[in-house]
Amino acid sequence: MDAFYAAVEVRDNPTLAGKPVVIGGSPQSRAVVCTSSYEARKFGIRSAMSCAQAYRLCPNAVFLSPNFEKYSQVSHQIREIFSRYTELIEPLSLDEAFLDVTDNRSGLYAAQIGKAIQAAVTEELNLSCSVGVAPNKLVAKIASDYRKPAGLTVVAPEKVAAFMSTLEVREIFGVGPATEKRLNAIGIKFCTDILRIPLITLEEHLGSFAHWIYTAAQGIDERRVHTSRERKSLGREETFSKDLTSLPHLLDELKALADKTANDLQNRKITGRTLTLKVKYGDFHQITRSQTLRYSANSEDTLFEAARKLLLEKTEAGQRRIRLLGLSVSNLEKADESAWDNSAALLD
Repeated sequence: MDAFYAAVEVRDNPTLAGKPVVIGGSPQSRAVVCTSSYEARKFGIRSAMSCAQAYRLCPNAVFLSPNFEKYSQVSHQIREIFSRYTELIEPLSLDEAFLDVTDNRSGLYAAQIGKAIQAAVTEELNLSCSVGVAPNKLVAKIASDYRKPAGLTVVAPEKVAAFMSTLEVREIFGVGPATEKRLNAIGIKFCTDILRIPLITLEEHLGSFAHWIYTAAQGIDERRVHTSRERKSLGREETFSKDLTSLPHLLDELKALADKTANDLQNRKITGRTLTLKVKYGDFHQITRSQTLRYSANSEDTLFEAARKLLLEKTEAGQRRIRLLGLSVSNLEKADESAWDNSAALLD
């Protein structure tokens, strides 16, 4: 989807059309940018930037808090359009998905399906999306970003090598700023540069990641489209408007996180055995501390008691300013409410 959250807000409030719109929160808070309209991006505003910095770049921007419930509803509508052509759908997020249309219900070519999906999204939802068509997930993902917004880029199998040769290595999935810097240091900027270096040399600099980047630079990707992914963790976090030092206040915030996380688990009818507390101090130093429960649980009291113990015993809460608290549960499994009372889980 093109600037999805911002596009939904503009669609629902036409007075925002043509204005720089930033989804994240107030620039007077510590909120970060989730996404922004293309008008806002012209000022250098990008995702994960603080809303305060975004305001400095564009004081006239309209700042809105995200409404994930609404975006999720629209995402389901988009997925219904996808399902008209194939059941092989792998969502990456609310606004992005892979579709395997090798054997599709319509008998159309992939590019024709891409055009049909774009037309349906525009006509039915008054939104726009960009499509990448390619023999594999890696190249299709890159192609989908190639001509945004409302772009359609087709990379035929025989064109993959030529397509990849024009790209910088940062376009490859998994290459972040740190990896890009290491690659640049050994003379690699473009995908074609990778192929001129022996794989063993790449391994010396990148370890096990070298094989992926070496094959990816050639446009090779054997990953299948997975129609379902097992959730590995679930949690909540909160960035405070002001750093907190008061233990009672921190415990109140932690209780609220535990309640929300437990509610999420219960709604999904799952439990978890490992609880992880994330703490970001006022100087941005971040730590995580984990505790394994004796039994899998999803009750508010159990999660809060484990989190409280971690906060008081494994962090510097009350001694250092805290900017953010986060709570997540992993080692998930389907809840069996008849087997035992999960509120009685004990800590090892």
